[in-house]
Amino acid sequence: MIVKPTVDNLAEAARAAGKKGPPPVHLWNPPFCGDLDIRIARDGTWFYLGTPIGRQGLVRLFASILRKDDDSFFLVTPVEKVGITVEDAPFIAQDFEVTGEGDAQKITFFTNVADAATAGPDHPIRVEIDETTGEPAPYVTIRANLEARIDRKSFYRLIDLAVVAEHDGAPWLGLWSGGVFFPITPEADLP
Repeated sequence: MIVKPTVDNLAEAARAAGKKGPPPVHLWNPPFCGDLDIRIARDGTWFYLGTPIGRQGLVRLFASILRKDDDSFFLVTPVEKVGITVEDAPFIAQDFEVTGEGDAQKITFFTNVADAATAGPDHPIRVEIDETTGEPAPYVTIRANLEARIDRKSFYRLIDLAVVAEHDGAPWLGLWSGGVFFPITPEADLP
């Protein structure tokens, strides 16, 4: 008998799976059970059936079982996998802290779902430029193929930390973290 996936079923499975640390969603390969009307808006708000999910604990619980396969997002438990809609990135990096200086600097980001990640080889920073508006859209990988969009106030603070360094044979403005230089824009493009 196949049980239709519901928010309650997913929440219960996530609670059970996460009792001993983060659920190992990367190891689970359950059957696809269809799509669930859950949407993560560009601003990081989670919606169920068009209504915002107001309980932050429930949002964090669902975020713990979120996985991205190719270009699709799923909530995954040991027994079911349901598709959800993500408008941009599933998380928002709302703040960060910096330790060290120069190429020994470390930038640790904090998200709207209580994740933390230090930018480096496993957690790269990337900046996309909107071709229409020219506006930057900065992101940091938080965990296993899941990114957080860096909010505007944090990005402005990051720009204050930016330095010019060699990248692909040319000087670029960028950020050091975890021993890696993350380019933002070519120095030649700066005003």
